[in-house]
Amino acid sequence: MRHAEQVTFGGSALDRAGEIRADPAAIAAARAHPDARAIVLWRGKPLIVRIRPAILMRLPMDHPILQDAVSEPVFLGREDGAPRFAFDLSNWEPDPAEMAALGSFLDPSEQHHPTLEGIEVFAELRRIMTWLSPRDAELAATAKAIIGWHDSHGFCSQCGVASQIADGGWKRDCPACHTSHFPRTDPVVIMLITHGNAVLMGRSPGWPEGMYSLLAGFVEPGETLEAAVRREVFEESGVRVGQVDYLASQPWPFPASLMFGCHGEALSAEIQIDPVEIEDAMWVSREDMVQVFAGEHPHILPARKGAIAHFLLENWLADTLD
Repeated sequence: MRHAEQVTFGGSALDRAGEIRADPAAIAAARAHPDARAIVLWRGKPLIVRIRPAILMRLPMDHPILQDAVSEPVFLGREDGAPRFAFDLSNWEPDPAEMAALGSFLDPSEQHHPTLEGIEVFAELRRIMTWLSPRDAELAATAKAIIGWHDSHGFCSQCGVASQIADGGWKRDCPACHTSHFPRTDPVVIMLITHGNAVLMGRSPGWPEGMYSLLAGFVEPGETLEAAVRREVFEESGVRVGQVDYLASQPWPFPASLMFGCHGEALSAEIQIDPVEIEDAMWVSREDMVQVFAGEHPHILPARKGAIAHFLLENWLADTLD
């Protein structure tokens, strides 16, 4: 695909410096480097300067806010040679008035720490992802994914003992059975399924009214991407798919997926949804999709910018999938 690496959260060429992760002395030296900076998250929400375009904050390593950090930071890599670390401030309790909308779809709430300026806030990454530069988006996504992994994998899955952070935050070691655990990334297929001049769109229960997207689903163990595309589309919509081609991928840290964008050619047009899987599905013509993108369609909202569904649909309309 011509523009495959222009997806949000990818393609900024961050130097992840994996060669020093297992060297405690090198990690300590990186942390003490005068140009080292901290990327800070609170319950998965990155700290930004709330302007347009937004700026992911890079705080000095001795900033007082870091006293509220939950655990040791994660080494994210080097940015123009300067070390970057991710800190988790999830134990900090903001003003209750800033908490009312937590957990809502595209959470609009912002949390402000008293040590920071008024426009420096924690904001939901899904909401602000298109406000960030490619580098800021990759740093924020990496930090969110790896911190989220630590939050949910604090105990050894082999013996149940509390595990310990190692390798700059990229591994957890069990002190009892000595099993090593590494961050999980779950493969997901998202499918641009076409039939003639139309594309298959669906919606999940609970989505805002008018919100539709491409069908998607997790890849199962022992399954190829192509097989997953055919299975998921048939399970959700009853549509049979023939030829499947890979298009592009997107890191998706909600919480830890890698989305594989694929194009599939439908062998049938009849739709029979599984109401357990999705709420509705429909074929949308190119002409109607132009209306959707313009925000002028009477029933369908535009796909969210920044998501790979929007990226694939945009390239489909521009005839730049190849």
